[in-house]
Amino acid sequence: MDKKRISFELLLLFSVFVIATCGLIYELVAGALASYLLGDSVKQFSFIIGVYLFSMGVGSYLAKFIHKDLLNKFVEIEILVGVIGGISSVVLFYLFNTVHHFEPVLYLFVFLTGCLVGLEIPLLMNILKDKVAFKDLVSNVFAFDYIGALLASILFPLVLIPSLGIIRTPLFFGLINISIAIFLSFYLERELKHPITLKIKSIFAFLSLLILFIFSDRLLAFSEEKMYGENIIYANNSPYQRIVLTRNNQDFRLYLNNNLQFSSADEYRYHEALVHPAMSMAKNISNVLVLGGGDGFAVREILKYKDVKHITLVDLDGEMTNFFRDNETMKRLNHNSFSSPKVEVINKDAYIWVKENKKKYDVIIIDFPDPSNYSLGKLYSLQFYKELEKITTNDTKIVVQTTSPYFAPKSFWCIDKTINQIFPFTTAYHSYVPSFGEWGFCLASFQPIDNEVVRKLPNLKFYDYNFKQMSYFSKDMKADNLEVNRLDNQILVRYFDEEWGKVQ
Repeated sequence: MDKKRISFELLLLFSVFVIATCGLIYELVAGALASYLLGDSVKQFSFIIGVYLFSMGVGSYLAKFIHKDLLNKFVEIEILVGVIGGISSVVLFYLFNTVHHFEPVLYLFVFLTGCLVGLEIPLLMNILKDKVAFKDLVSNVFAFDYIGALLASILFPLVLIPSLGIIRTPLFFGLINISIAIFLSFYLERELKHPITLKIKSIFAFLSLLILFIFSDRLLAFSEEKMYGENIIYANNSPYQRIVLTRNNQDFRLYLNNNLQFSSADEYRYHEALVHPAMSMAKNISNVLVLGGGDGFAVREILKYKDVKHITLVDLDGEMTNFFRDNETMKRLNHNSFSSPKVEVINKDAYIWVKENKKKYDVIIIDFPDPSNYSLGKLYSLQFYKELEKITTNDTKIVVQTTSPYFAPKSFWCIDKTINQIFPFTTAYHSYVPSFGEWGFCLASFQPIDNEVVRKLPNLKFYDYNFKQMSYFSKDMKADNLEVNRLDNQILVRYFDEEWGKVQ
């Protein structure tokens, strides 16, 4: 009898471990999904965590009204948590472009999941209160709870998202939740009031989630095709982002975390404007550094100059650079630039790499994604440009992509002002790219930028070396009274979120 009691207690305590692990996974998935679909990861994660913790409190409060059939209720809630948490990504992906008010649906899923998880712990403690001393009960329950949460927080970024992805991860843990319910409904058959009903419910729920898990790739493809409205020819989860390539006739489009990065129909306008002003004005171009630009298009433009001896490209995501190095279509678009013996590709965080690097460069091309979250905002900060200064010479020319001066003028001029705190001579300029609209750049140096063209390339498709025209801004593309973007305030991310939030 004692052994049976001990196994019963251990089983329910193990259930606490599973509840905590699965519950936190559902919360992390909701936060990652919100960041992927809505942007601004800090705000989304903050809201998700707040709603989740609040809903757990609501669930814990409601548990006091459950007095009968506690074990039955516990198993039923375990099934519900598995189903609602498991299908969350599938439903939210599908509804993103279907419903007008997506965020209430997102937070409804978070609230329901948190409420059910909040119900489980008090129910479990009530079930065990007559079997375990109170002090042991509380310490054991919370110990298993916190251990499960730790495991989930470690596995989620390192293993689950890279290997299972954002759709299959909650489905997988939903299956684990329901597996516990199935096991309990069989193992504790004599102690349950309606064991047959619970067996049927749990097995049906398990099979339903298993079918969704098996066909999850098709479901994700369907959801993303609905989202993008284009044929998806490549999709992959890297440890850092969701990479999706679409095709519409001969137009290839790359999306990173749902944000358009380029259209093959007009990307040359962007990359010629990014690269050639700096390259044409620089005194020397032997050693060129590219930060970001994992598609290889900026490198393609740089390789057009015979005087270039070495190009170092630093991009965080190895999946990205490998795709543009190995995929035949992408190799054709970037002229197989990553295979050039002049090119060295380094997959590392650019901020860390710049701090550690000692070599100096003649031209630095910075092609980071827009500062839509704080991890990207640091790459546009005053501290980053201070580190960048250490790898420049007195003649180095630096160019930074600086988002749209039309849609986000405060963001654009904030970047320009921040760069100017370190590099005394800056010139902002812009170019029209049909896929994006007006797009901006900032050219910086320790020497005056006098627009003198040192070298020209024939047969460029867009850039005609009329830099003066590109540096003219109309009234609706100007902004003033802006703060400098520092690591401790990240004002740029707030500007960006405010301005682009009005556009979307």
